[in-house]
Amino acid sequence: MNSPKIPLSVLDLVPVREGESVSDALVHTADLARTAERAGYKRFWVAEHHGMEGIAGGATSVVLAHVGHATSTIRIGSGGIMLPNHNPFVIAEQFGTLDALFPGRIDLGLGRAPGADSRIAQALRKDLMRSADDFPRDVVELQARFAGHPGLPVQATAGVGAHVDLWILGSSLFGAQLAAQLGLPYAFASHFAPGQLDAALKLYRERFEPSETLAQPHVMAAMTVIAADTDEDAALLGTSGDQSFVALRTGKPGKLKPPVPGYRESLPPEALAMLEFQRQASAIGSPETVRDRILAFAERTAADEIIVAGHIWDPAARQRSLELTMAAMRGADTPETMAVETAS
Repeated sequence: MNSPKIPLSVLDLVPVREGESVSDALVHTADLARTAERAGYKRFWVAEHHGMEGIAGGATSVVLAHVGHATSTIRIGSGGIMLPNHNPFVIAEQFGTLDALFPGRIDLGLGRAPGADSRIAQALRKDLMRSADDFPRDVVELQARFAGHPGLPVQATAGVGAHVDLWILGSSLFGAQLAAQLGLPYAFASHFAPGQLDAALKLYRERFEPSETLAQPHVMAAMTVIAADTDEDAALLGTSGDQSFVALRTGKPGKLKPPVPGYRESLPPEALAMLEFQRQASAIGSPETVRDRILAFAERTAADEIIVAGHIWDPAARQRSLELTMAAMRGADTPETMAVETAS
């Protein structure tokens, strides 16, 4: 089987569709992970969000256990755990347990943004501003807990000796600088916050200090990727994500809505401009269009990996989008061709 020109991974938010439940969303996420594994994606990551009716990935480690049992080889992880919401001891226990369940498959992407507002902070009983300031120290503590550092008064039993790959996530220069200083791989959230992408990657590579974990810089960049038979079909599928993004930015988040023909044409100029800015890191169209845009983005960023996100209303269409994308990146004509190559 041909390998893609650049490794591809999947970021899932466990979206809850209108008319469906959290249970339905978790079933769809497991199905999507199985599809990603069959298609040859490298990683399947779940993001932590809280208090949002349309996103069911808040209990990230529990969701990852569900995904792990639904798959057998694909790496699974957080994209990411928002560390200000937690203490490092508990995260070491959770991800150490995941490593015990699924050895050699666990990634722990760590973010500094709380992914929550003041109401969620109160519910979590956390001072998120102070916790965000403690982020570098908490990352170092996590490393020490996985290593079983003797200076720690209490060991996280499931965490000690766990082979969990740590990543720093970010959408600004702060995360890039920390990842470089600690010699950790760095993932940039360019699928929704592309503004500082180029500056952050430049800073990370220039200031990278080799570590026991990593000898040279390693970058994963995120894209919104939606593939369908034609550019027009993909654009229509993409309107579900457009609606979610506009709703979130206007303070009216909800469940994932079905696609709407002509949705963009119905928007006021400021909302359309917001969508166009967010779409800087996107590949939406036919397999050929998607392939060309992913390759162009990979060339621009010199990324070592690409992680693909994208809200699609129909779970079957989202699975097919992953298949079409991987087939296009391998140079296969169709997902069926890819399946034949896999079987051979």
